[in-house]
Amino acid sequence: MSLKDIGDISYFRLNNEINRPINGKIPLNKDKEALNAFFKENVIPNTKQFASITDKINFLMENDYIEKAFIKKYKPEFIEELAAIIKAEDFHFKSFMAAYKFYQQYALKTNDGNYYLESLEDRVMFNALYFADGNEELAKDLAIEMINQRYQPATPSFLNAGRSRRGELVSCFLIQVTDDMNSIGRSINSALQLSRIGGGVGITLSNLREAGAPIKGYAGAASGVVPVMKLFEDSFSYSNQLGQRQGAGVVYLNIFHPDVIAFLSTKKENADEKVRVKTLSLGLTVPDKFYELARNNEDMYLFSPYDVEREYGVAFNYIDITEKYDELLANPKITKTKIRARDLETEISKLQQESGYPYIINIDTANKANPIDGKIVMSNLCSEILQVQKPSVINDAQEFLELGTDISCNLGSTNILNMMTSPDFGRSIKAMTRALTYVTDSSQIEAVPTIKNGNQQAHTFGLGAMGLHSFLAQNHIEYGSPESVEFTDIYFMLMNYWTLVESNNIARERKTTFVGFEHSKYADGTYFDKYVTGKFVPKSDLVKGLFKDHFIPQAADWEALRQAVQKDGLYHQNRLAVAPNGSISYINDCSASIHPITQRIEERQEKKIGKIYYPANGLSTDTIPYYTSAYDMDMRKVIDVYAAATEHVDQGLSLTLFLRSELPKEIYEWKSESKQTTRDLSILRNYAFNKGIKSIYYVRTFTDDGEEVGANQCESCVI
Repeated sequence: MSLKDIGDISYFRLNNEINRPINGKIPLNKDKEALNAFFKENVIPNTKQFASITDKINFLMENDYIEKAFIKKYKPEFIEELAAIIKAEDFHFKSFMAAYKFYQQYALKTNDGNYYLESLEDRVMFNALYFADGNEELAKDLAIEMINQRYQPATPSFLNAGRSRRGELVSCFLIQVTDDMNSIGRSINSALQLSRIGGGVGITLSNLREAGAPIKGYAGAASGVVPVMKLFEDSFSYSNQLGQRQGAGVVYLNIFHPDVIAFLSTKKENADEKVRVKTLSLGLTVPDKFYELARNNEDMYLFSPYDVEREYGVAFNYIDITEKYDELLANPKITKTKIRARDLETEISKLQQESGYPYIINIDTANKANPIDGKIVMSNLCSEILQVQKPSVINDAQEFLELGTDISCNLGSTNILNMMTSPDFGRSIKAMTRALTYVTDSSQIEAVPTIKNGNQQAHTFGLGAMGLHSFLAQNHIEYGSPESVEFTDIYFMLMNYWTLVESNNIARERKTTFVGFEHSKYADGTYFDKYVTGKFVPKSDLVKGLFKDHFIPQAADWEALRQAVQKDGLYHQNRLAVAPNGSISYINDCSASIHPITQRIEERQEKKIGKIYYPANGLSTDTIPYYTSAYDMDMRKVIDVYAAATEHVDQGLSLTLFLRSELPKEIYEWKSESKQTTRDLSILRNYAFNKGIKSIYYVRTFTDDGEEVGANQCESCVI
């Protein structure tokens, strides 16, 4: 049977029966039946068989399916041993969705698409061999972590590791545009190149002069940011990854940029087609000053980036608006535009209700927490990457006079559900750190020199987490409760501690640190001040019990780490970031990222197949009360959980707000009517700001007719 011939056969029918209650009960057993039928009818008869793993590898190398170089780093006997170790772990998919996603999206297939060439065990083995780079002990550790689903590489890494005909291992990229035509042209080319290789691209346009600004002394000549946005959107549409899917990008603008209203208007449903952007995502970088002006119901002034750069000699992104606001306002040489802060706040809320955009980056919050010398000026397509950047200087020949630093996203995720049963939490995180180090070391994006330069200097990665709601529900803990917040706090503290330990180990081994380490808060030791107080330990009996089998660093442990880091440094500039997750949470059979589930039985529309139903992991009579949908939850509780994690994450977390068009008064006590209003969104954004949240991703609204506004995440922006 051809893999293409997967029409109306039993496993889809069985899976769909989950949505048909029997005597008022969900027939969850139908999912297991669908899983078994999928293997019997699809996987087993359509998998090419080999006498041994050595025979399989030889076939794959001879027929150009996998690279020879990484295989040749190991003896055949070791690969056979590793395959046996993986097999002994006795992995089994726990849901139909998990198996279906893996075999449809990740499993290597023959060139004609008719046969599977690898199982999940094989894909895990190839990932372990590839990322261990010849280190047999590390290969074993990584294989154990992945087959037990404690560690999951991001889709580009997991999918491409070891393959001959592959894309990049990197999930996304961030590039900065400066206020000149050479930079704009070079950035459009960069967007084309990065989109071609499969990454989502974040772009900041804040440095560009506003519409009506002078060009070479001619007043009113500049067109502003909107035409540049259209150029980028067209670029992403054109560079569509071999026609398989369109490229994806997000543009960020500082909220004090004079084009901010026009910028937001491009996403309105009734926008003129000449300015409307359909596929490009929008984000705002928001300094603290905006919240102050809106809170006090004051006028706000938008400042000309062209004038600011002439006066201060630096690009607009690098001016601290909050600090310099009054100074900029008093300077007669800087052109200003006056609007009401609350009017702009209302416009933001209206657009979020209508489209889910814009993303919000609380840029001062991000920079206050940033331990690295330099400035964060933007984020990525999912709003969790927050790293310092330096702009480039480009001449008329499109040559770099000064090569800036842009960003690539090297991502992976822990599975909280399984990490909490790890026999050695620290060893698990250390292995993951090594795997992600290989990704950053080996990802050289030659087509975009600024990306390559930034990656070579910073060695950054973003290790995140998923499965939080699954873990909480199965331990009868309400999402958003004090215990859930405390658990999240300790879990991410441990991730921070162990990634720091291993980054320090790598720096000591290689006698190399990230560029600029000596100017960081790690080098002067102040980063560790809050940890050497010893306050980050479990306090409630419940959370103490959850972590009873795991080492919890005390004040003395943090002090020892501080001294080790000051002595030998860190190899990685950044280490932690929580992405929204996509397919990897399905194959790990857990809730996505650290946000709540949206449905106890999730309904997904698969191309050419129809609907697939995915019951939440561990859903049972006992856990149903703890699997509250995000749409039925007070979003302040979600913000509280994210704020606890943010305390320890050196980058950001992709926080989505889930709302209904009718908001229950019993959940949101400030409401006098049930209809969602712009005020509701303003209250939540301000609550997030005051809790120290660095970024807000989508605002997703579930409407009365069952539609979700802001739910259409592009494939590039989930890992």
